[in-house]
Amino acid sequence: MVAALALAALMAGYWFWLRDSSLVAVHNVEVVGVSDSSAEGRQVRAALTGAAKEMTTLHLRPQLLEDAASRFPLVRSVSASASFPNSLTVTVVERTPAAVIGFGSETVAVADDGTVLRGLATSHLQLPRLPLDRPPKRDRVTGTMLEQAQVLGAAPAALRPYLDSSSYGDNGVTVDVAGGIELRFGSSSRAGAKWHAAAAVLADPAQTALDYVDLSAPARPAVGGSGHLLPTAP
Repeated sequence: MVAALALAALMAGYWFWLRDSSLVAVHNVEVVGVSDSSAEGRQVRAALTGAAKEMTTLHLRPQLLEDAASRFPLVRSVSASASFPNSLTVTVVERTPAAVIGFGSETVAVADDGTVLRGLATSHLQLPRLPLDRPPKRDRVTGTMLEQAQVLGAAPAALRPYLDSSSYGDNGVTVDVAGGIELRFGSSSRAGAKWHAAAAVLADPAQTALDYVDLSAPARPAVGGSGHLLPTAP
């Protein structure tokens, strides 16, 4: 028994030595999931690569990656998987830019969860505008602005080039389509189903002109007016 205990202690000591040994230090890092190729994207990759190289493949330290990612609002979550002996894959889940706030050099993007994506280049983004003249000082939008961001974040990619702006009033969240048609969502709940209904109405060849689509009950969307032509391909 004494010998067995001694062997167990020896093996435990060897394990604790090996798991932090240079023999299994991370040398090769692959960062996946970062779609932005701008300076922001390069900074995210560099920060996560640096944090990964402080680990070994037998001793992953997720907090290091989370700390490195925390200064980049675009990153929603980060995880890692090791390949023995010296490789690590870091997987990034990004927030989805849903809208923009402000004009010119002060323009910032807002994510689908309301996070203000400061530092993210916006010149290449075709996104609708939230009704604010300048970005808020806090890190997130709240209240009716958050509801609008949640609705816009659920918009199908094929429809986003046609969306101009959003607002909040008696009809809840309203999204203005290029050409003047209003998509009236009510609340942000079931946003995906409401967008599916909106896409079906806008794609209906029988519809050539209308003023609004009421999507508050997505199973029964209601259309009204005939003063605005449906948008053509951008």
